[in-house]
Amino acid sequence: MEAKEKLVNLADLRRISDFEWEIPASLRADMRVPVRIFASRRLLEAIGGDASLEQAVNAATLPGVVGRVLVMPDVHQGYGFPIGGVAATRLPDGVISPGAIGYDINCGVRLLASRVEFGEAEPVLDRLASALDAACPSGVGVRGHLRLDERELAQVCREGAEWARGRGFATDADLARTEGGGCLAGADFSRVSHRARSRGRDQVGTLGAGNHFIEVEVVERVLDIEAARTMGLEEGALTVMIHCGSRGFGHQICTDYVKSFQQAVVRYGISLPDRELVCAPLDSPEGQAYQGAMRAAANYAFANRQVLAHFAREAFAEVLGSRVRNPHLHQVYDIAHNMGTTEEHEVDGELVRVCVHRKGATRAFGPGSEGLPPEYRAIGQPVLVPGSMGTASWVLVGTEASMSRSLGSSCHGAGRTMSRRRAKRSIQGGALRQELEDRGIRVRAGSMPGLAEEAPAAYKDVDEVVEAVVGAGIARKVARLRPVAVIKG
Repeated sequence: MEAKEKLVNLADLRRISDFEWEIPASLRADMRVPVRIFASRRLLEAIGGDASLEQAVNAATLPGVVGRVLVMPDVHQGYGFPIGGVAATRLPDGVISPGAIGYDINCGVRLLASRVEFGEAEPVLDRLASALDAACPSGVGVRGHLRLDERELAQVCREGAEWARGRGFATDADLARTEGGGCLAGADFSRVSHRARSRGRDQVGTLGAGNHFIEVEVVERVLDIEAARTMGLEEGALTVMIHCGSRGFGHQICTDYVKSFQQAVVRYGISLPDRELVCAPLDSPEGQAYQGAMRAAANYAFANRQVLAHFAREAFAEVLGSRVRNPHLHQVYDIAHNMGTTEEHEVDGELVRVCVHRKGATRAFGPGSEGLPPEYRAIGQPVLVPGSMGTASWVLVGTEASMSRSLGSSCHGAGRTMSRRRAKRSIQGGALRQELEDRGIRVRAGSMPGLAEEAPAAYKDVDEVVEAVVGAGIARKVARLRPVAVIKG
C-alpha cells in the first residue's frame, strides 16, 4: 500500500455552482467515483491548505464505493479519511472502513430547549454553569456517576437510549427525537474487546475532553417560524447543547479494528493508496465483526448523551426551579456525526442499499423521510451545527435536495483550521477565558491548555460554513443560537 505523492490542486476542480465543485474520477487512474465538494470559493481555498481533498480522492478508490465521495465545507484532515467526508459502499460486498467512521464512534450533538427567558436566568448563570459542570463530569478518563457491571454494559450496548429509559433517565419523547430512536440494531457485544469493556464501564454519563462540551445558549434569531415552533424553539429562550460520543469505549473499538484490518486487506487482496484507510468487505467475517462492535459503541454513545441530558435537566431544575414557572428542558433532537449506517439511496437512477460512512458529517434527511418523528416529517430532520467555543451554533433542517445530492447529509460544525498543538502554542488559555467572560460567556474548563485547543481562532467561521450548505440547497436555516455558558473538559 504505497502512498501516492500527487496532491490535489484547486485547478483540478470543476465548478458546478457557487457552492459545489467536483474532482473528476479521471484525476487518478485508481479513482472509482468523483469527489463532490460543498463549499464557497473562499472556504475552498482554506480547504486546500491541508491533505483533506487528497484523502477524499483516496476514499474514492475504496472497493464498492458508489455515486460520489462527498466533502462538506467544514472539512479538515483526519485519520485516513477527511473529517467532514461522506462515502457510500454498496451492500453486500462493498467495504467498511473504521477510519471513514472515526475513532469517536457516534460522536454527536443533542439539543435541549426550554421556555426560560434569558433575562430570568441571567442573575444565576454562574450558578447554572457550575451546577452543569458538577452534574456532568468531564476530562480525559474521568469516571461518571454510574458504575456498570459486565451484564449491564452489554445491555447498554444492545439497547442504547432504551436502556436509559429503563433506568429512568429518558422519556418516550427523548427516544422519538433521537436519530434511529437511539439504538442501532445488530450490535454484538461479543465483538468488543476486554480492553474496550474495561474503559467503558464507568464512563456512561461523562463528557470527555477535546472538542466535547456542554453549552447554555440563547435562541438569538428564528429564521423559519414554522420549523422553530415545531421544535419548541423560542427567541430569547435558553437551550442546552451537548456534544460528546462513545468516550474511551468507542475509541478502543476503532483502535482494535484498525489494527486487525491491516491483515484483512492483505487477506482479501485490497490495494489502498493509504494504509490508514484499511477496510474489509461488509459481508466478510472481519467486516461483520466490526459492524457489530461499531453498533455497540454507537448505542453506548446514545445512552451516554441521554444520561448527560438527564443530569443537565436536574441541574436546570436545581438552579432555576424556584425562579421560573417551568425549567423543563425538552429534547429537540439528537444526531450522530461519526457513524456507518445501512440506508437506501438513489444512485445514478438506481435505488441501492449502501453503507453510508459519515465522518464529521450528519444526516440531513428531507421532509417525508422514514424514521423521522411524525412532527418532523413535514419540515425535515433537524440538523445541529455547533460553532467553535464562544461563537454561534445553528439549527437547520434537511431538504429534499439533500436526499438526491448529498446522500441525505450535511456539515457537523465549524471545522478546524488549526491543529490542537498549534492552537496551544499560539493561544493563551487564561487570556481566552477572560476574553469570553468579558463577552458575558461563563466558562468552566478543566485546563487552560485544553481551553486554548478549542479557541474560536482555531476554527472556520460557522456562519460561512452554514451559508455554504444552505447555498448548495442541502439544508435550510431554522435558528441561530448564541452561547452564554460553556462547560469544557
